[in-house]
Amino acid sequence: MIVSWPGPISWWRIAATRRRTRSGVTTVTDVFGLSHKESGSGDGANPVQPVRHEQVVFCSDERSGLYAIIAIYSTALGPGLGGTRFYPYESEQAALADVLNLSRAMAYKNALAGLDHGGGKAVIIGDPAADKSEALLRAYGRFVQSLGGRYYTACDVGTYSEDMDVVARECSYVTGRTPAHGGAGDSSILTAFGVFQGMRAAADHAYGTSSLSGRRVGVEGVGKVGRRLVDHLIEDDAEVVVCDVDERAVERVRQRHPAVEVVPDAATLAASDIDVYAPCALGGALDDETVPRLKAKIVCGGANNQLAHPGVEKQLAERGVLYAPDYVVNSGGVIQVADEIEGFDMERARARAAMIFDTTLKIFRSAEEEGVPPAVAADRLAERRMSEIGRLRGIWLRR
Repeated sequence: MIVSWPGPISWWRIAATRRRTRSGVTTVTDVFGLSHKESGSGDGANPVQPVRHEQVVFCSDERSGLYAIIAIYSTALGPGLGGTRFYPYESEQAALADVLNLSRAMAYKNALAGLDHGGGKAVIIGDPAADKSEALLRAYGRFVQSLGGRYYTACDVGTYSEDMDVVARECSYVTGRTPAHGGAGDSSILTAFGVFQGMRAAADHAYGTSSLSGRRVGVEGVGKVGRRLVDHLIEDDAEVVVCDVDERAVERVRQRHPAVEVVPDAATLAASDIDVYAPCALGGALDDETVPRLKAKIVCGGANNQLAHPGVEKQLAERGVLYAPDYVVNSGGVIQVADEIEGFDMERARARAAMIFDTTLKIFRSAEEEGVPPAVAADRLAERRMSEIGRLRGIWLRR
């Protein structure tokens, strides 16, 4: 991993130590205490090379209060694309860990969505309610612009389409903008639609029918994505159970769909008699405590990074739970914002998001054929596309 600091640029490679896990996967722990998977295999004489990010940039503007980190995992398929998260991290290390994980996930998500984009992500350290300002957003835009198109930014937690309009006043590489500026607006529309398509594919694989009619689905988190997912489920005649830490979010769903059942918390929901568990809140929902309590046969939700740690996907498979990889089924949002780059067309973007159904089914079938969990099959499919398409850069073209 190469890191560049703002101001006078310094470059160095982070020192690292290797550690082999019980599953045989070798990780690299760098000086920040972060772990990175290594690819391939090797021995003492020929150690394998770690999978590292192409570029990590620290951005600071003291006057506006901006402190951001931009991570580009891969540009094998094209410029990195991923949102900007504005969050009050407890430390710089926590922010760095988050942006590294998220940018890697975006590379795999974009690859499986069929996009010509690599993986990138950015985090702004701070409280968006207190620290966000025009000056800060425009300063951030100038740092994104300085990367010369290697990274396209969009919305994420703590940022909105209106913020992207401000960033775009200083930057050409911005998407996820408001309709008034040629954008699509709320990306949760196609995110929820894509999750629903993934859930239909999981039902088809598990039950032999893509309909959720009569199935009991538990949705954890009914914010923008979860609320829209409930709409799709009710329309498909599913029985829906929800929970959310925000009582107002639950009440909005109940007003729209009075028949929806409410449980007090995520632990209760996970242990409920449900057919499908849909995590749509924060990451890490599937951990060592939750998985053994699951009664659902399918896990398919909109949250990012649902697996709390490597190995959880094996626990799910051993218990006979079909897991639809989160970065596959929740890619509708990035499909939507990527479509803006060539001039947004909702019908075109929706048609591409509908293909999440076929991609998810393909992953389930590959997992069965290869005897691996769906998450592993999804990784392999994404890595294959990055390798096969990325190698075409070796065919020289005159610019």
